[in-house]
Amino acid sequence: MSKGRLSLFLVVLVGVSAAVAILASPADQQPKATPEWSLNATVIEACSCSMFCPCYFSTKPSPGQAGHEGHDMHYCRFNIVYKVNKGHFGSVDLAGAKLWIAGDLGDDFGDGQTEWAEVTFDPAVTKEQRDGLATILVGPVYPWKWKSFTVGSDAAIEWQGGTDRAIARLDAGKAGEIVLVHNQTAMTAEPSVVKNVKYFAAPRNDGFVLMPSEVEAYRRGDNKFEYKGTNGFMLTLDINSKDVKK
Repeated sequence: MSKGRLSLFLVVLVGVSAAVAILASPADQQPKATPEWSLNATVIEACSCSMFCPCYFSTKPSPGQAGHEGHDMHYCRFNIVYKVNKGHFGSVDLAGAKLWIAGDLGDDFGDGQTEWAEVTFDPAVTKEQRDGLATILVGPVYPWKWKSFTVGSDAAIEWQGGTDRAIARLDAGKAGEIVLVHNQTAMTAEPSVVKNVKYFAAPRNDGFVLMPSEVEAYRRGDNKFEYKGTNGFMLTLDINSKDVKK
C-alpha cells in the first residue's frame, strides 16, 4: 500500500472508531433531557430603585449615588424571596420551598449582562428541589449572564406575606431583611396593584402589589447593602416548561 493510501486509510479508521465509541457509550453518559416542570410562586421583593422600579419598564435601573466626576451611577441592588405555592420538576414536588436571591442588575441589563447574585436556600429545601428550582429560575425566569453567581450557606427564611405588610428575614435578619408596608398614597385600605406588566421572562403574574420598603438589606459577604423607603412589592408568578418551548 502506498504512503498516501495508508494515510487515508488511517484517517477513515480513526473516524469510524470514534463513531463506534460514541454509539457504544453508556446511556447515562448522554445528556439527560430536562423533564416537564411548572412553578407557581409568590415573591416578596425589594430593591434600591425608587418606587416603582423602572426595571420593569426598561433595562436601566434608577440612578444611585454620585460616581466619578459627578456622574450618577445606575444599579438595582435587590432581594427576592420566594415561597413556592405549587409546582413540580419531573416527579419532584416543589411546593413549600423557600429561597432568597440577593444581587445587583448593574447599570443596564439590556445587553444580558448582570453584576452578581447569591442564592440562599432554606435548610428544609431538598437537593432535588434545589436542582429543579435552579433550572427553572436561571434562564426561564431570569435570562441573564451573571459576572458572579454563588450559592450561600443555608439559612432559615422567614416569609410573611400580606397586602398591608410583608416581611422576609434571612437568618432572623442577621443575613438579610425586607419589611414592606402598605402604600401611603393609596386612596383606601385596599392594596395598590399594577397589572399587565411582565415580570422579567415569566409569562404570567397576578399583578404587582406595591408596598414601599421600610428596609431592604443584605448583610452577608462583601456585597452588603441596606436601603430604606425604596421600591417594594409582592407578586405571584406562573411559568411552566411549555412556555419555554414556545
